[in-house]
Amino acid sequence: MDKKPVIAVYPGTFDPITLGHEDLLVRATRMFDRVILAVAAGHHKKTLFNLEERMAMAREVMAAFPQVTVEPFSGLVRDFVRTHGAQVMVRGVRAVTDFDYEFQLAGMNRQLMPDVETVFLTPSAQYQFISSTFVREISQLGGEGDASDLVSPAVYTRLMAKKAAAA
Repeated sequence: MDKKPVIAVYPGTFDPITLGHEDLLVRATRMFDRVILAVAAGHHKKTLFNLEERMAMAREVMAAFPQVTVEPFSGLVRDFVRTHGAQVMVRGVRAVTDFDYEFQLAGMNRQLMPDVETVFLTPSAQYQFISSTFVREISQLGGEGDASDLVSPAVYTRLMAKKAAAA
């Protein structure tokens, strides 16, 4: 009997995708047959990059991993997970404050999708402090601030282009 491939969904806004996100994605590829990076339309957040830009950046930085696909979603992640036949949802947890929120979210998702497991991954030590919010603030407001060691070179180039366009 053939084993059914395990599909994991890693949802988020990814505005922009950081080295921390990349770290979790690479580690998830070692655990699951396929990982779908589900990029939220972000209707509840004002994003620096539009959906197409965020998806393009994610595809570019994950191009070496054919088992990772990048897809847009809006609405409930539950509907996206079910549509794609996923059995696992991956969530990143950096600190206790993340865990509290993610634990509540996992409980709600278990209620909505009892057949889908939530797996928490912590980033490698050098990425534990990185957040997309910090990256945006440093790159756009930082003056001398440098976010180049927080994101891949391709993402950094796009951040600097956004900053130049806003100037």
